[in-house]
Amino acid sequence: MSVTDAPDRDTFQRLAEPYRRELRLHCYRMLGSFHDADDLVQETYLRAWRGIAGFEGRGQLRGWLYRIATNACLNAIAARGSRRRVLPEALGAPADRMPQGQPTTEIAWLEPYPDGGLEGIADAQPGPEARYEMHEAVPLAFVAAIQHLPPRQRAVLLLCDVIGWSAGETAGLLESSVASVNSAVQRARATLATQFPAGRPTVQAVPDDGQRILLDRYLRAWEDADLDGFVALLRDDAVYSMPPWREWYQGRAAIRFFFASAWPHYESFRLVPTAANRQPAFAVYSRAQSGSAWRAHSVQLLALDGAAIAAVTSFKGPDLFAAFGLPTLLPG
Repeated sequence: MSVTDAPDRDTFQRLAEPYRRELRLHCYRMLGSFHDADDLVQETYLRAWRGIAGFEGRGQLRGWLYRIATNACLNAIAARGSRRRVLPEALGAPADRMPQGQPTTEIAWLEPYPDGGLEGIADAQPGPEARYEMHEAVPLAFVAAIQHLPPRQRAVLLLCDVIGWSAGETAGLLESSVASVNSAVQRARATLATQFPAGRPTVQAVPDDGQRILLDRYLRAWEDADLDGFVALLRDDAVYSMPPWREWYQGRAAIRFFFASAWPHYESFRLVPTAANRQPAFAVYSRAQSGSAWRAHSVQLLALDGAAIAAVTSFKGPDLFAAFGLPTLLPG
């Protein structure tokens, strides 16, 4: 759909609004932050409205919005310098002791993306040039991996291999040459190949009956403070991390050591099932004493491997609960 005349605000909103969710997902992949993506989409729509008179119907409205959003993301990345969003596993070896002091605040941490934000995307089908399907380009491991790409390579990879635009279309959007786009996407693919030796990200399938039982056992283990039951659900080399803490733990023994020290600080937990990045997830509430209110503790993403849990990423703090449509307090 093209815009041949500058529309009024209501008409612009009607034409542009169907692309909001896919643009937010694009910005999330670029930035690694749900909150930053939301801000950048707001900025994109403001810039688009202010500049709509100069659009003059050149190409598709969707492509024009992607141009604005991508450039806004590139500018935001440049403004924050070398601070890319990461998970604790990218920062060093696993810990062998409890965290000391306060959580690390100077590091930009990767954030999860609520599955509710994936519903109703205007164009869920990738273009003909896409190398990744939607469910392959959403998992936390994929989003974490592309944060290591230089920003322009990241943009080119997403536009070409995830959204499915041709090198020519991408070059036009980025005001670059086809040769430059082809070079950038080849370098990006080579970097990702080191992260995914099989050639593709691991896809989290919809949990089967056995895995649904596994998730229910996970919930019960937390709510019953059953340490043995919790550890038994983990793969031998499972990983547990908890941004904004830098420390992360690998293996059943190390994870057991951490929780044997951490759980006694709480009276109990309550878990609410949710989903993020096409992965099973739980919103975790905690309380210090019986009868008190349940307070937002963390949002946990689980990576499953058959009948075991391969990884748990626990995003600590209440800031993400609103993005999942969840309150920060539950009655006791």
